[in-house]
Amino acid sequence: MSQPTLAFRNPPDWRKLKVLLWIVPAILLIALALTMYYTVPPDSQGVVLRFGRFNSVEEPGLHFKIPFGVDRVETVPVRRQLKLEFGFATPGATNRVQHTSRTQHQQEKSMVTGDLNAALIEWIVQYRIDDPRAYLFKVRAPESTLRDLSEAVMREVIGDRTVDEVITIGRQEIEDRSLARLREMATDYQLGVKIDQLQLKNVNPPRDVQGSFNEVNKAQQDRENMINVANGEYNKVIPRAKGEAEQTVSEAQGYKLKRINEAQGDATAFNAVLVEYLKAPEVTRMRLYLEAMSEVIPTLASTWIVDDSVTQLLPMVQGKSIGGGK
Repeated sequence: MSQPTLAFRNPPDWRKLKVLLWIVPAILLIALALTMYYTVPPDSQGVVLRFGRFNSVEEPGLHFKIPFGVDRVETVPVRRQLKLEFGFATPGATNRVQHTSRTQHQQEKSMVTGDLNAALIEWIVQYRIDDPRAYLFKVRAPESTLRDLSEAVMREVIGDRTVDEVITIGRQEIEDRSLARLREMATDYQLGVKIDQLQLKNVNPPRDVQGSFNEVNKAQQDRENMINVANGEYNKVIPRAKGEAEQTVSEAQGYKLKRINEAQGDATAFNAVLVEYLKAPEVTRMRLYLEAMSEVIPTLASTWIVDDSVTQLLPMVQGKSIGGGK
C-alpha cells in the first residue's frame, strides 16, 4: 500500500524571496553612503573623532570618513565672531551662552568699588575660537568658563578703583586692564579662544543715588567747561600780548641802534670838522657859515633881514617885521 505524499497548498514565491534578500544589502549600502561623507561650513572647522578620540582637524568643504559611527565630526565655528553679554541681553541671540537669564542680570552687573561704593557695570566680551582641539577637549565647558573668568576679572579690576574713576574718567583704563587680564587667564586655562575686545556698555551708580551722581557729574562737567573757556581766553589774550610786547621791544631796540648810529656819525663828523678847524680856523669858520646860510636862506622865501641901522620898515611877513625897526 503506497504512502500518501505531502504537498504545499501554496508553494513559496522564490522571486519575492530573492527581492527581500536584496533589500537588506541595499539598506546597508544606503546607510554606508549616507555616513561616509560630511560637509564643513565655510565659517567652521571639522574636528574628526575616531572611536571618540581626536584624529584630525579638517577645513571647510566636502570630506569622507569611516562610516557606521567609527568617525564622528564636531563642527567648530572658528571664523565666527562670538560675544558674551553681562548685565543685559540682546534679543534674538543665537549663541545659547551669549547671555544669562534676566534674574541673573542684576547679580552680574552689581559690583563694589575700591572705596566701598556700589556701581552697576554692563559689558561685553567678543572672542573667536582659535584652537578647536583645545576648545573641545581641554575644558569641559569653555564658554561657561569664559563667562566666569570675565566676571571675576571685571570684579577684580573694579575693586581696585574708586567709584568716581569707574563712572567718569577710568573707563578706558578699566577696559584695557580687564582685556589684558582676561587674555592672560584664557591662555593659562587653555580655553582655545582668542579674546578680541572687552567693552564697557553702561556704567551707572545704583538707582537710589543716581540723581545725586548725575548732579555731581553735571557740576564736574560745568567746572571742566569753565576751565576750558578760561584756557581759551588765556590762549587768545596772552600770545597776543606777548607778541605786542616783543614787537615793542624790537622797535625800541631798533630805535636805540638808530640813535646810537646817528650819534656816532655826528660825533665822527664833528671830529673831522674840528681837525680841519684847528688847521685853518678862519677858512673853516667861513665855510661853516656859508654852508649854514645855504641851508637857511632858501627857507626864508620873501623874508628880509636888516640890522638896527635901518629905520624904515621892510616888507612884512604875516603882519610882523623882521629886524630892529618899529
